Amino acid sequence: MSCCVLQITGLIFGGVGMLGALAATAMPQWRVSAHVEANLVVFESVWEGLWMDCISQLGLRLQCKLYDSVLALPPPLEALRALMCLAVLLAVLAFLVAIVGVKYSQPGQEGPRAVSPFILAAGVAFLLTGGLVLVPVSWTGGAIVRDFYDPAVPVPLKRELGAALYVGWASGALLLAAGAMYC
Repeated sequence: MSCCVLQITGLIFGGVGMLGALAATAMPQWRVSAHVEANLVVFESVWEGLWMDCISQLGLRLQCKLYDSVLALPPPLEALRALMCLAVLLAVLAFLVAIVGVKYSQPGQEGPRAVSPFILAAGVAFLLTGGLVLVPVSWTGGAIVRDFYDPAVPVPLKRELGAALYVGWASGALLLAAGAMYC
């Protein structure tokens, strides 16, 4: 019975983590403009994401623009995009394998024979996906904090942690928890 509860809980955590990874990948709020020093009246907020930049004017008007060319992107942004897309694909695959594993596990039996090979595969995939989500999110967060405290970076170019990073961290934690439950 406890095995089935862990599998269902892992499936729920994995599903929510998968959706969170997809949301974090699509959200434009990875880096948001920082309002520091004498910049008390703010008319614009800048959001930078993996796919687009957005400008919010007075909180009333939001204008977003997709990046013009993949070839013109800086290499770190290309790497972040690739890792997050790979993580989303692996999360979907892990979730589907987990569904199959829950369906074909043998209720009523305890021990190693009751565990479907799909369950173990889903656990490993969820663990790998959680790591893949945490790497680009933490990398971006570290770069934002480093640049924020760097006196060489001009004040208008300083950024703060955006909502997408928090969604990514939570998703990575849920995916790791799902993988731990399946393993």
